[in-house]
Amino acid sequence: MENYTSVPTEFHILPFSDEADRSPLVFGMFAVFYSLGILMNVLIITLIYLDQQLHSPMYLFLCNLSLVDMCYTTTVIPKLLHILSSGNHKMSFPQCFTQMFFFFLAAGTEDLLLFAMAYDRYVAICKPLHYHTILSKKVCFICMAAIWLCAAVNSCLITVPTSQMSFCHFITIHHIYCDAKALTKISCAGKEIFYSVIYFELLFFGLCPFLCSVTSYAKILQVIFRIKSRDGRTKAFSTCSSHLIVILLYYGTAASVYLLPKTKYSHILDQIFTLLYATGTPTLNPLIYSLRNKDVKRAVMRLLPLKRWSTFRNAIH
Repeated sequence: MENYTSVPTEFHILPFSDEADRSPLVFGMFAVFYSLGILMNVLIITLIYLDQQLHSPMYLFLCNLSLVDMCYTTTVIPKLLHILSSGNHKMSFPQCFTQMFFFFLAAGTEDLLLFAMAYDRYVAICKPLHYHTILSKKVCFICMAAIWLCAAVNSCLITVPTSQMSFCHFITIHHIYCDAKALTKISCAGKEIFYSVIYFELLFFGLCPFLCSVTSYAKILQVIFRIKSRDGRTKAFSTCSSHLIVILLYYGTAASVYLLPKTKYSHILDQIFTLLYATGTPTLNPLIYSLRNKDVKRAVMRLLPLKRWSTFRNAIH
């Protein structure tokens, strides 16, 4: 039997070239993206919590989406900023697999959550009279608990077999974080179980929720096209357009990471698309929902003291 040398101490994370690692511009760009993403998602959660008119299933799901987005960026960006600022590329095995667990937790939660939001829009448009019966407060909380629990179990199923792989002499990970796919490239044994689990994960936590979301929107479009009034069609479509944009952004960038053919530049493309769906979309999601959602805009106006003062001043004059 061939003997493999395990290195049970640490990995070497190499996200970019040496020039990019030392560039203050790269560090500043990621710091701004992270700060903006956290700020925007905290504002969305605070707004939903404070405004009673936003206490509905749709905004409960949106609140959880903001939590997932913050989990994404916080899992990846702070460690990346530490690497860029200190030049210390070392990451211990426990740190690596802890980061991997929370990354897949966020990924699994978002997959299921986007489907839940698509189903919410399906019920709201296709079965409006039964909306509060089908998606009662109790059902929504049970649904959210089940989503987080399933995502946590799924993350364990990926992280555990990955941590049991053997690594030979190469422990350098060419990625922005401790990525499971990147680890398979430097592993010399134990990849069979991982591949079996990851195929299961991609099928049941990637493809199935996506197909269910597509099915929901296909039924939604059928109902919208049957509406005779143009204003009615526009209003109905506006209630789900933001979520549809988020789905296309998330699945488009995430699928690119796993479906791109292997080339000599594939590790660079992996990093680019990972950055887009792990840091770009979490920053853009609150902007998409706030800029295209009239309820969110009204809630902002109701909570802004400046707006209240302007209304009071106009009333006096």
